[in-house]
Amino acid sequence: MTPAQRRNFDRLLNPRHIAFVGGRDAITAINEARRRGFAGQMWAVNPTRPDLAGVPCFASLDDLPDAPDAVYLAIPAQAAVLAVAQLAAMGAGGVVCYTAGFKEAGHSGAKAEAALKRANGDMALIGPNCYGVINYLGNAALWSFEHGGASPGYGAAIITQSGMFSSDITMSQRSLPMAYMISAGNQTVLGQEDFLDVLCEDPRVRAIGLHIEGLRDVARFERAALKALEHNTPVVALKTGSSAIGGALTVSHTGSLSGANDLYQAMFERTGLISVTNPAQMLETLKYLCVVGAPKGRNIAGFTCSGGGATMLADHGETIGLTYPDFNGDSAQRLGALLPDIATVSNPLDYTTPIWGQPEHTYPVFAAAMQGLVADAAVLVQDYPAAGLDASKIYYQNDAAAFARAAAESGVPAAICATLPENLDQDTRDALIAQGVAPMQGLHETLNAMLDAAGWAQARARILTHPPQPLAPPQLTGLVKMVNEAEGKAWLQKARVPVPRGKCVPASGLLAAAAELGYPVALKMMGPKLAHKTEAGAVALGLSSSDELSAAICRMKQDVAAFDADAVNDSFLVEQMSPPPLAELIVSLRRDAQFGWALTLGSGGILVELVGDAGTLLLPSSPADIQTALARLKVGHLLGGFRGRPRAELAAIADALHQLCSYVLAGDDPIAEVEINPMFVYPDSIMAVDVLLHLEDRT
Repeated sequence: MTPAQRRNFDRLLNPRHIAFVGGRDAITAINEARRRGFAGQMWAVNPTRPDLAGVPCFASLDDLPDAPDAVYLAIPAQAAVLAVAQLAAMGAGGVVCYTAGFKEAGHSGAKAEAALKRANGDMALIGPNCYGVINYLGNAALWSFEHGGASPGYGAAIITQSGMFSSDITMSQRSLPMAYMISAGNQTVLGQEDFLDVLCEDPRVRAIGLHIEGLRDVARFERAALKALEHNTPVVALKTGSSAIGGALTVSHTGSLSGANDLYQAMFERTGLISVTNPAQMLETLKYLCVVGAPKGRNIAGFTCSGGGATMLADHGETIGLTYPDFNGDSAQRLGALLPDIATVSNPLDYTTPIWGQPEHTYPVFAAAMQGLVADAAVLVQDYPAAGLDASKIYYQNDAAAFARAAAESGVPAAICATLPENLDQDTRDALIAQGVAPMQGLHETLNAMLDAAGWAQARARILTHPPQPLAPPQLTGLVKMVNEAEGKAWLQKARVPVPRGKCVPASGLLAAAAELGYPVALKMMGPKLAHKTEAGAVALGLSSSDELSAAICRMKQDVAAFDADAVNDSFLVEQMSPPPLAELIVSLRRDAQFGWALTLGSGGILVELVGDAGTLLLPSSPADIQTALARLKVGHLLGGFRGRPRAELAAIADALHQLCSYVLAGDDPIAEVEINPMFVYPDSIMAVDVLLHLEDRT
C-alpha cells in the first residue's frame, strides 16, 4: 500500500460521505449503511432513477458535489472500469467494487481486471467481486447484503477471500466482538497483506482473523505478519483449499510429504500466526483473544459443578498439551475447608451442587483455588438452560459473577465454557463480555483456543527475540532436469555433506573398483530413467564378495530390463556400505515458485510414505529452528536416545543441515530440488546415502 493509498484507505474506512453507484444492489448497500448507523452524507448515482432507497440520484459522477471519500460500485464490469478511472481523476478516496465478471470470468474478465488496476491510480480499491467493508467501530458500511455483528468498542478485524463466508460470520451467534470486516474479493489493488499491515496498528483491533485461499505476495505477507507480532496483535488464520506443488517436480517423495498447505503452515509458524482448521475454531479463538487476551502459559485452573464436566476438561486438555497444576498441601487444606464434604480437592475442580448458585460459598472457593494454583488461565464449565426452562438460570448467573470476580482479583484470564455451543444464550454472552469473561461455546473449541492463545504469546516472545531473515526469493523457471546419483553426490561433497566412498564405472570396471573400496559394497545402476532405483531393481546392498557382486550385476540388468527396457544403462555406482545409523531421515530442499526455498525433514528410508512423519521450514531458517523441527518428528524420539539407544547430538546435526541450506541459498548452481533419502544419522554426524538432484533446465 503506497502512502497515498494508505491515506485513502483511512478515508474509505471512516468516510464523511459515501457515493452509491448502481441500482438494486446499491439500494441494499444504502440500507446496510443505515443499519450500521452511518451518520455522514449519502449520495446516489443512477441516470434513470429519481432516487435509491430515498436518496435522490445524481445522473452521473460528474454531478457529485465533492470527491467522495468512499464509493460503493455495483455496475457492469466495463462501465466499472470507466467509473474507477473517473473517480481516480476526481480524487475519490476508495472504492468497494461489488461488480463481478473480472478475472474469475476467464480471459476477457482478466483483461478487464488489468484495465481496472491501471485505472485505479492511488485510490484504495477493495475487490472487485467482493461483498465490501464494515467498520463496526466507526459505524460505516459499504456492504452488499444484510449483516449483523456488534462491537463494544474493540474487537476482531476479519479479512476473508470468500464473500459468503464473511456474511456468515456477521450472522454468527457467537458474540464475537467486531472491529472491521473486509471481503477482499479478487484483491486487484489491495490484498490481505495490505489490510493486515494497516489494521494491526489499531489498538482497538485486539486480534485479526484471516480466511486465506491463496496469497498474492508471500514476502509482503511475511513482513505484515511480523509487524502484527511487533504490535502485539494476534492473527488467526483459516487456510482453505489445497493444491499440488506443481507439475515440475513429479518424481521426488517430497510432494507427498509436503504440499502447498505445508508451505502455508510453515509460513504461519515462522510468523507466529495461529492456524485453525474450521470456522467455529477461528471465531472462538478470536473471541477468546479479544475478550481476555493471551495467557502467559498453559497452566489451567478448571472448574465445574459436575464430575463429568471435570473429566471432559481433563481429558481433552491433557490430550492437546494443557496442564492442570496440583494444589500443594497448604492450599489443598484451605480449599478443602471451603468445599462440601462430598467434594474432592482436585484440578479440574468439581465444587459440587450443595453450594451451587450460592456466591457466598462459591466465590471463596474460586478465589482460594486461583490463589492456590500457579495458573495462567481459568475456565468454568456452564451449560445454561433453554428459554422457558430457565427457572434455575439465576444460580448459573450467581456462580458466573463469583467466578468473574475471583478471576479479576487474581489477574487470571477467565472463560466460561458451554460444553455444547448452543447452550450459551446471547444475553448471557453479552453479560459475560461486560464482566471481562470470554463466553466460549464448545468445550474442545474453548480448550483449543486457550492452548493456541498461550502458544501465540510464547511464539511472539521467541520470534521477536530472534526474528527470521527475509525469505529467499522464488526464482524457479518450472523446467527441471534430473542428474544421476553419482553427480548428485559429487555436488553434495562440494556442499560439505559426507557421502559414502564410491566410484562410478561401467560394468567392466566394477570388480576392480569394489576391490579398491573394500567389501561389503552397495551397487546401483545410474540412468536418467532411474529416479527411484529400488522400485526398478537397480539397487543391491551388502555385497560381501566378488562372486556376490558379479551375480548382482547380472540380476540387476535383468530386473531393470523387466521394469523398463529403455532404463538399462552401463553406468554403475559402487560404494562402501555405511555402518548402521541411529535413524534414517529424508532431507529435501526445494524451490517453490511462490514461497521460495523450503526445507522438509522426515522419517526416511522405506518409512517415508508409510509413516508420513515430516515437517517443513521456509528458508532461511536458523540452526535452532532446524533443531526444533527435528525434535518434533517421530524419528526425533530415536535420535533422543529411545529405550537406551545412543543419543544424537541434535545441535550438531542441525548445524550440518543448516550448512547445507546456506550453501544452497548462497550458491550459483541452478538447483531446483535436492532430496537426500536416506540420510543416515549418527551420534554427531550425518551421511547422505542416496540423493535425487534436480537442476533448472535453462537451455
